[in-house]
Amino acid sequence: MSQQTLNTEQEFKEVLQECEALFTKKLHDYGASWRILRPSSLTDQLFIKAKRIRSIEITGENLVGDDIRQEFIALINYGIIGLIQLERPYVDTVDITPEEAIALYQGFAKTTYNLMLKKNHDYGEAWRDMRVSSYTDFILTKIQRVKEIEQLNGNTLVSEGIDANYMDIINYAVFGAIKTL
Repeated sequence: MSQQTLNTEQEFKEVLQECEALFTKKLHDYGASWRILRPSSLTDQLFIKAKRIRSIEITGENLVGDDIRQEFIALINYGIIGLIQLERPYVDTVDITPEEAIALYQGFAKTTYNLMLKKNHDYGEAWRDMRVSSYTDFILTKIQRVKEIEQLNGNTLVSEGIDANYMDIINYAVFGAIKTL
């Protein structure tokens, strides 16, 4: 295994640890309030985060204060929340404990990490030579695909499911977080 791959694995894990720490703090402050989000609302939340990144990239202006890296972190956490919501559909009141939420978070983070390892092997670290703006565009494309799948009620002919798109969003956002550190 090359040193570059080892760095990717370590950097990826470090970003996921940072995201989990933030998720845990927000879970303390708000509980698992996100359990109430319907799929379309979660997709729209991902969309506004990615659009904000793109707006900052294009205009160079940031009036809110959260930087691009923080928005990539938000995309990672909302992507993992999306995977949880696919497994456990939305509810009208919070129905899981913080411990259950963290366990689900960790499980999906690990699944997404393992997918990255496979794709990174096959694509030969191509992400390192990409521009951060391309991650943003790919994330927006994946979000658009999720919207289309939602409009089709999941009845696609040949496409990957929403879960695969969420994992790709997470992976691109982790790469963005690494490159904007």
